[in-house]
Amino acid sequence: MHMIKLCVGVEDVDHLIDLQKARLKREGMLVHVTRNTPKMAAEILDGGSLYWVIKKFVRVRQRLVGIERGINSEGRPSCALQLDPTLIRTELKEFRAFQGWRYFKEQAIPADLRSGSSITESSE
Repeated sequence: MHMIKLCVGVEDVDHLIDLQKARLKREGMLVHVTRNTPKMAAEILDGGSLYWVIKKFVRVRQRLVGIERGINSEGRPSCALQLDPTLIRTELKEFRAFQGWRYFKEQAIPADLRSGSSITESSE
């Protein structure tokens, strides 16, 4: 099982790389905080990825390595999705806008690109 999420405010994969590289250097890990915790967390953590929709297309994915429930600064429930720092480009797959995140089943995911598919971030 996988997840899919809009990458709001990001222009392209290179922009996402730059943003995540800065976050990784600043915070030492990559976490995306969302409001709802997936009920299928165990299935997602068993090899699942977060697929990013950038400018109406799935373009890249990141393996999910942790899911943690928490409380945000306003006292409301939140969920931290811990991401592997390796971005893997995928074939383009058109996807219309939606709010939040969705489950993304194996049969619906786009294939990884064969050449030059892995972009590894480091905290330099």
